[in-house]
Amino acid sequence: RTVEPLEYYRRFLKENCRPDGRELGEFRTTTVNIGKCLCSITTADGSALVKLGNTTVICGVKAELAAPAVDTANKGYIVPNVELPSLCAERFRSGPPGEEAQAASQFIADVIENSQMILKEDLCIVSGKLAWVLYCDIICLDYDGNLLDASVFALLAALKNVQLPSVRINEETGLSEVNLKQKNPLIIRKHPVATSFAVFDDTLLIVDPTAEEEDLATGTVTIVTDEEGRLCSVHKPGGSPLTGAKLQDCITRAITRHKEVKKLIDKVIKSITPK
Repeated sequence: RTVEPLEYYRRFLKENCRPDGRELGEFRTTTVNIGKCLCSITTADGSALVKLGNTTVICGVKAELAAPAVDTANKGYIVPNVELPSLCAERFRSGPPGEEAQAASQFIADVIENSQMILKEDLCIVSGKLAWVLYCDIICLDYDGNLLDASVFALLAALKNVQLPSVRINEETGLSEVNLKQKNPLIIRKHPVATSFAVFDDTLLIVDPTAEEEDLATGTVTIVTDEEGRLCSVHKPGGSPLTGAKLQDCITRAITRHKEVKKLIDKVIKSITPK
């Protein structure tokens, strides 16, 4: 495994399995904690912690009030940010966000935009005067591959946990008045779920790659689908090209994965919802 890691992996892949015992199309054990429980963030307006095998990601959503931009007077803002601190893996360093963190932040921003999971119009309180800004901080606590799947999952779970207070503008003073006793859940229009694959030897696809598998792969691809089976995004940062048939295989597996993740989120939300 140390001297010839690729040959070591190939011996397993020939038998349609992987060194950790998983089949090629099998995900690692996935868990999610939502809201003010376990390791989630008590100071955030919505939070979630997702574990995908050893990969652990936490997402906190903070809502603030701001004036809308002049050219988008009827829209609020969503600001995603992915952090890969040095504590999550040896490959990352402290300091400004590296290339991988910046690419992940841009990917999350694209998923939010393309999937229409939240309409920015829904975040507007008074057109041209007041709107919500959602700061979505996604922090990797333990990195063992497949950051994008865990990040999208954590973001979706955290957003479903957000409760926004009622806000109105006092016409006499022109100031905003916040009613913390009256809160409403965020309107989630779509539920995007990411499914990532690693490509081995230009032809073989394995789902949910570990960090070791990502390093040995000749390419990766991430498919994002919603609950209607609609394709929201295909993210392929270089590497081996994929045939149409292989890409279709990935989309089919991604649709199945979406059902698994949605079922898990619904189960957890139901368990924490007051009877």
